[in-house]
Amino acid sequence: MRRLALLAALFLLLAFPAAASVGATRITVYAAASLTEVFPKIDRGERYSFAGSDQLAFQIQQGAPADVYAAASPKYPDQLYARGLVLKPVVFATNELILLVPASNPARITSVFDLKKPGIKLVIGQKGVPIGDYTRTTLKNLGLSSVLSNVVSQETDVKNIVGKVVLGQADAGFVYVTDAKPVAGKTKIVRLPGRAQPKVKYELAVVKASPNRAAAQAFVKRVLAKKGRALLAAADFGLPKKP
Repeated sequence: MRRLALLAALFLLLAFPAAASVGATRITVYAAASLTEVFPKIDRGERYSFAGSDQLAFQIQQGAPADVYAAASPKYPDQLYARGLVLKPVVFATNELILLVPASNPARITSVFDLKKPGIKLVIGQKGVPIGDYTRTTLKNLGLSSVLSNVVSQETDVKNIVGKVVLGQADAGFVYVTDAKPVAGKTKIVRLPGRAQPKVKYELAVVKASPNRAAAQAFVKRVLAKKGRALLAAADFGLPKKP
């Protein structure tokens, strides 16, 4: 009898956690690469796919099984909304562009205008990728579009730009200020003039085809809630007025 009782107790211990997890719905969040560090801190329980905002938007158009879409620009969420593929997007964060250089700074870049030096190896984002479009806007605002002749690589997302700078494969790269924090010991920041800064806004939307609409909306609420905003601020994102 004692052995039966022990077996019954063991069965209950194993069964109850399984039963408790049945009601939990795990969603898939497609998010801009610059959100790689902060989103899992806001919610560790979801599946994340981080990449360029343009790539993720294309995948959603092709029917990829995303529940939530978060982009580093209003461009793609607004396009998906116009096509009826996502619910109305909401702005949840802002960001700032900087120039990232290796900690050793072999090219001695102290200003964005140093990018005009011959032989500078510059890495930027591709056209269509938010960081790439923001970079071209910044250079145009400063009358520095000619430095594009020093570009040695155009990347599909901002994390690839950071990686090339960290590895010394580039003298400088345009990234978001939030991307500098995780590599602070390996890089240095060169600030850009305020007049050159584009308006960098992040938008978040629930995918209409999601079979987990309630769980997806709950995730959006967590990002917009006090704790989510605090974690975004701690990661150096700007915070718009709460919607």
